[in-house]
Amino acid sequence: MKKYPKEVIALSSSGKQEVRVLVERGSYVRYSYVDPKTGKPVAEGKESIWLKSKEGRTEHLFFIPLKEKGKRLVIKKEESPKGRKVWDKKRKRVVGLF
Repeated sequence: MKKYPKEVIALSSSGKQEVRVLVERGSYVRYSYVDPKTGKPVAEGKESIWLKSKEGRTEHLFFIPLKEKGKRLVIKKEESPKGRKVWDKKRKRVVGLF
């Protein structure tokens, strides 16, 4: 049995020990969806997160709220971030993801 430092040991919901292992590190972009007429959220909790590894690989995670409060379905989408733009409300302009 391999020994791991106790700082990386987590307990699962069933009480079993698990090791947190880094897959990759990088940067991310997170955005939500609002109605263009009202500026209000389309659905509370509906958002996308784009992850970019240091090696340049991208991954899109799409979060969809479920009827049960606090629960969301996460879908991993295979698509390219090229050409994808988002509205930066702080700077009041369109910006690219990365």
